[in-house]
Amino acid sequence: MRSPSADAPEVALGHDYLLVLRGAERVFCEIAAIWPNAPIHTLLADEHDEMLRERLGGRTVHVSSLQRLGVRQDGFRALLPLYPLAAGRMRIEASGVLVTDSSAFAIGFRPPPGVPHVCYCHSPFRYAWHAREQALAEQPAILRPAVGALLDRIRRWELDAASRVTHLIANSEHCRRMIADYWGRDAEVIHAPVDVERFTPSPRGERLLVIGEVTRHKRTAVAIEAAVAAGVPITVVGDGPDKDELEARYRDPGLVEFAGRVDDRRLTGLIESARAVVVPSTEEFGIVAVEAQAAGKPVLALGAGGAVETVIAGETGILVDRPDPELFAAVLRSGELDRIDQARCRENAERFSAAVFRGRMAAAVNAQR
Repeated sequence: MRSPSADAPEVALGHDYLLVLRGAERVFCEIAAIWPNAPIHTLLADEHDEMLRERLGGRTVHVSSLQRLGVRQDGFRALLPLYPLAAGRMRIEASGVLVTDSSAFAIGFRPPPGVPHVCYCHSPFRYAWHAREQALAEQPAILRPAVGALLDRIRRWELDAASRVTHLIANSEHCRRMIADYWGRDAEVIHAPVDVERFTPSPRGERLLVIGEVTRHKRTAVAIEAAVAAGVPITVVGDGPDKDELEARYRDPGLVEFAGRVDDRRLTGLIESARAVVVPSTEEFGIVAVEAQAAGKPVLALGAGGAVETVIAGETGILVDRPDPELFAAVLRSGELDRIDQARCRENAERFSAAVFRGRMAAAVNAQR
């Protein structure tokens, strides 16, 4: 068993993988800003991603042995069987505390003996728990037994990893309940941070926005189908395995536009000029919904997960009972979204500012040292 070396940093940081700047990575960047001199550990990193490089430029980033495979965002899922072992072998040096940000495997990073591990959790690994059946349904029938066995192994590994964490922090009440149900652990709730100052409330435009990975569990198709049914133009921001199929199905650029991945500046402009933002999936927290409100835009969301905590039904958005395109379309036709007050949206968003998060997160970590 190793002990911290004499020159070990007081705080070390960890994240699953740093490949693209999405919601979890934005949260990690806020955590990293609290401890600007702390080294960063991650399974995989893409040094060519400009947005991540801008946010973390100059920081020391330690990667796992999997880095030598040269895998990037479009191929990282293929390494799923290797992540638990690689996480356990990450060499972490810290004399005071290890702080990880995880929705998958960083929870398995091991600090030296006697060094506390504080994990900010976005979700137990979804495909081993609440999205297991969905993950299997997406596989060819011949592969499902093997994939199911792999997910079962990851579930057992994650239970063991979670049991070793000193203090768990959930990004929402929804996530806290999953941690209790799946891992049998208590967790403190600190809502995820949102850079609300990046947005200026602006007049509403004509187009809806749906933002995120274009995958089945994000239900991008629900947002598109609802917009098409209501005759409201929509822009899809993001990339993912379902993008090509959806783009081929919806070929009307006047009604459905696929913007792909965009940088922060363009994303800010798209949100500020939108009519409303659609969130058709169950988000553990849902940064996009708060960003929309920061720009004074109403949110049309599934009434589940983090949206229940971040959207005030009838005041800053409309919550729909089921991920049914016709239910979303009915709201779009009703004009309810256009009656939402812009100032109330902004006021609600400010509850989730980065400054509030940093203060609460620093206090929670310091309490464990």
